[in-house]
Amino acid sequence: MSTTKLSFCRMCLGHCGMVATIDDDGRLAELQGDHDDGQTLGFACFKGLKSPEAHNSPKRILHPLKRQPDGSFKRISLDQALTEIQHKLSVLLSEKGPESIAGYKGGGAFFTASSSMMLNSFLAAIKSPKAFSTLTIDQSAKAVAAGRIGIWPAGKTPFHRGDVLLVVGGNPLVSVSTNGFDLRNPVKRLKQAKARGMKLIVIDPRESETAKFADVFVQPLPGEDCAILACLLNIILENGWEDKAFCHDHAAQLIELRTAVAGFTPDQVAARAGVTPDILVTAAKTFAHDSHSGAAIGATGPDMATHGNLAEHLIECLNVVCGRFLREGESVNPGFLGEKYPKKAQVIPPPRWWESGYKSRLGDFGLLEGELPTGTLADEILEPGDGQVKALLVHGGNPAASIPDQHKIVRALESLELLVTIEPFMTATARLSDYILPPTLQYERPDLPLFLYETMIYPEPFSRYTPALVAPPADAEVVDDWKIFWRLAKQLGVALSYFGGPLDMSREPSTDDILRICARNAPVSFDTLKAAERGIQIDSNDQVEAGDPDLTSRFQLLPSDIAEELADVATTARPETLPYRLAVRRLRDTLNSAGRDMPSVRQRQPYNHVYMNPTDMQCEDIADEEMLTIRSEHGQIQARAKADPGLRSGVVQISHGFGVLPDSTNYDDNGVNTNLLLSLEYRETINAMPRMSGVPVAVSRTEA
Repeated sequence: MSTTKLSFCRMCLGHCGMVATIDDDGRLAELQGDHDDGQTLGFACFKGLKSPEAHNSPKRILHPLKRQPDGSFKRISLDQALTEIQHKLSVLLSEKGPESIAGYKGGGAFFTASSSMMLNSFLAAIKSPKAFSTLTIDQSAKAVAAGRIGIWPAGKTPFHRGDVLLVVGGNPLVSVSTNGFDLRNPVKRLKQAKARGMKLIVIDPRESETAKFADVFVQPLPGEDCAILACLLNIILENGWEDKAFCHDHAAQLIELRTAVAGFTPDQVAARAGVTPDILVTAAKTFAHDSHSGAAIGATGPDMATHGNLAEHLIECLNVVCGRFLREGESVNPGFLGEKYPKKAQVIPPPRWWESGYKSRLGDFGLLEGELPTGTLADEILEPGDGQVKALLVHGGNPAASIPDQHKIVRALESLELLVTIEPFMTATARLSDYILPPTLQYERPDLPLFLYETMIYPEPFSRYTPALVAPPADAEVVDDWKIFWRLAKQLGVALSYFGGPLDMSREPSTDDILRICARNAPVSFDTLKAAERGIQIDSNDQVEAGDPDLTSRFQLLPSDIAEELADVATTARPETLPYRLAVRRLRDTLNSAGRDMPSVRQRQPYNHVYMNPTDMQCEDIADEEMLTIRSEHGQIQARAKADPGLRSGVVQISHGFGVLPDSTNYDDNGVNTNLLLSLEYRETINAMPRMSGVPVAVSRTEA
C-alpha cells in the first residue's frame, strides 16, 4: 500500500515543500506541492515535481565506474575506486605538491547540506588552495562589489518590507534564484507585494515573465547595464533625490561619483542602449523620489556581461545613495542555522579579500570567498610549470558544459592525469572522467536547507529537516556525497572539519552527525528540528544594533579602480562588428544542465531554441524551427529558431546547459552548448569572469 511523506525539494533556492508518494515497492512514485507548507504555499515547479523520474531512471549511474583504455567504462566497487584514487592523489602530493590537486563544485553539491562544503574541507586538509565552483562563472560580481564598496552588516531593506524593487537582468519567476527576491512561491509573493503597493522596475532586453508585472519596464540592448545604472545615478544626484542624511553619515566620494556619472545623460545613454530618455527618468524617479525603501538587485544579465563587476558596484551605489539599508532599531532576521553575528548599522570597510593571501600562478588572481576564479581553471590545467593542476575532483558540477570556450576546457579535462566526478548521470564531464562515483539523490538522504543563504530564502528565522524518504535502488552502490571525501581523507591520513566542527576520523559518522554540526547554532535542538515535519519558524525580536561609535568607515562609492572602469564605459563605444547581441536566458524546465535526463523535461524541451524578435526573423527570412547558424568572433553553433515577440529587436537569446561534448552532440536530442560561442580571452579583473552576455553575433539560415 502506498504511503505519503513530507519533504522539500533541493533543486534550487525555492526549497518547495513537497508531499511524496511512496509506492508498494518503496520507490518514489509521485511528488506534489504541499499546500499546507507555510513557506511555499503549495508551489512546486515542473522539474521539481518530476524528480521521481531521476530517482527511477534507467540512465541513472548506480555503481562506481572506471574508464578503460578504449574509452568505455567498467563497473568496480566503491572501495576499489577510492583505493585507486587515493593512491594517485598520494603520488601527486608527494611528487607535485598539493597545488597539483584541484576541486570544482556545482549545484549538485551546493544544495546538499551535509556535503556543500566538504570538497573545500578536503582541499584544505591536503593544503590545496585550488577550489573552483560555478559561483565564479555566475554572479561573483556581487562579492566583488561588496569587497570594493563596503558591507552593511544589517543588510538592505528586504523584499517583504520595501515599497519598490529594481531588478536588473533577472527573471526570478522562472529562475527562482535572484538574490533579494522572495523565492518561496515567487509569483504569489510578487502578487502579494504588488497588492500592498510595492512598485516593480525591471531592466531587461526581454519582456520576461517577471517584466510583465513591472510598473516601469526598461528594455535595452544587452551589455549596456553600466551606462544605464550610471545614468540613473546621474538623474538622482542631479535632481537631489538622494538620501542626504544617510550619504552624509555613511558615504564617501559622493561628489566624485556625481562628477563621474555626469556625462551619462538620458539622451546619451538612451541612444547607445536603444531606449527612450523618458523611461530612464521615470525609472530613476520611481526608485529614488517616489519610493523610500526597497532595494536595487542584479542577476545574471549584468553579471555575465562586459564590466559585470562595475555593474554590480553601480547597483550597490544606487542602494547607498538612496539609503536602502536597515537602520538602528528596525527588526532584522538573525537566521536559524547559520552562525550569528551582530547586525549593526554601520559600514564595514571594503575588505578586498583578493588583494591578500594566496594568488594564482596565472594572472595573479586572488581568492574570492575562498575560491579561485573558474575562468582560470582551463589555464591552470594546461599551462606547464610549478603548481600545474594534474588532478581534478568534480562534485556535483559539469565544467565541460558550463565553462566558456568548450573546446579549451574539454582539452584541459582530457589532459588531466586524474579526473574524478561525483555524479548520478553521464554528463559531458562524466564522459571524460577516469572515475565516476554515483551519489544518493535528494529523497534518499536526510538533509537541511541551503543554510549558507538562509536569510536570502526566508524573511523570518526558519529551517526544517527532512529524513531520507526512500532507499536507493536495490543492488545500487551509491553513498551520500560527503562519505567519499571522508573516506579519501581517512586513507590519506588527514583530518576533516566541517563548518568549524572537527569530524571523527576514527569512526565514520552518520549523515545526521554531519547535519547536527550544521545545526549547532540553531535556536532549538537538532532533535526538536527533526521532529517538526514542516519545519520551525521562530518569532525573533532581533533588531539592528547601533554602530560602534569609534568606527567611522564609509561606503567607498568611487575607488580608483571603479573610476577607471567607469571612464572606460564612458569613452569606449563598442564597435558593432556583428549585427546582433547574444543574451542569457533561463528556462523553467531546467536549471543549467540539471534535469536534462528526465524524460518529461526532454519531451517539453528537447533542445535549446535560439529566440529572436519576429521582425528580425522576417527581415532575415527565417521561419520558426528553421535551423540557424549563430556566429561570434570566437566560434559558431547551430540551433532552431523560435519567435519571441517579447524580445527586443537586435537581440538573440539561447539558453546554456544544453549539448554534450563538442564533437558528439546531436542537436535534436541534446541541443547545443552555447560556450562554443564564448571565449576565455576576455576576462574581468579580480574574478576572471568571462563575457557570457552582450556578445556580438551574426545569425543566418543554415545551408543544407
